[in-house]
Amino acid sequence: MVHENEAVPPSVMWAQRNNIIFLTICLEDCKNPEIKIDSDKVYFHGVGGTEKKDHEITIPLFKEIDPEKSVKCIRDRNIELVLKKKEEDGPYWPHLMKDKKKYHWLKVDFNKWKDEDDSEDDVGQSEDLEEMMRQMGGLGGGGGDSKPSFDDLEPESDSDDEELPDLE
Repeated sequence: MVHENEAVPPSVMWAQRNNIIFLTICLEDCKNPEIKIDSDKVYFHGVGGTEKKDHEITIPLFKEIDPEKSVKCIRDRNIELVLKKKEEDGPYWPHLMKDKKKYHWLKVDFNKWKDEDDSEDDVGQSEDLEEMMRQMGGLGGGGGDSKPSFDDLEPESDSDDEELPDLE
């Protein structure tokens, strides 16, 4: 049986440190995606984007990761995964996937990328990936639906609150 709307791979961005891989699945409004993190691959399936299309992908990883210590965070605009490399202080991976092919859906995340010899790396040295995700603005309620509460902010009197003349 052929499906009319075949699942397409979502856009994926990646970056790394000595001990972790950052994987960002760029698919907005994806509710309840199916994400499986195995030692040698990552599987994603979800419906999202402006057209609410079916997206699915399996990424066979270059080397093994530790699924138990890896973290996922589902947000409104994307899904972020932090994958803990099996080799604690192993060398950088030359590429994300087992094969060296170029894929149109896979790009380097230059916002998170650091070269192997960059020493001022504070992210990734922390054992606590959940804490790191919090610092990156993640891990709200886990569902990506936690909005900041401004209830505790009291209005302050502001010196420039005087009446402004009407615009003519």
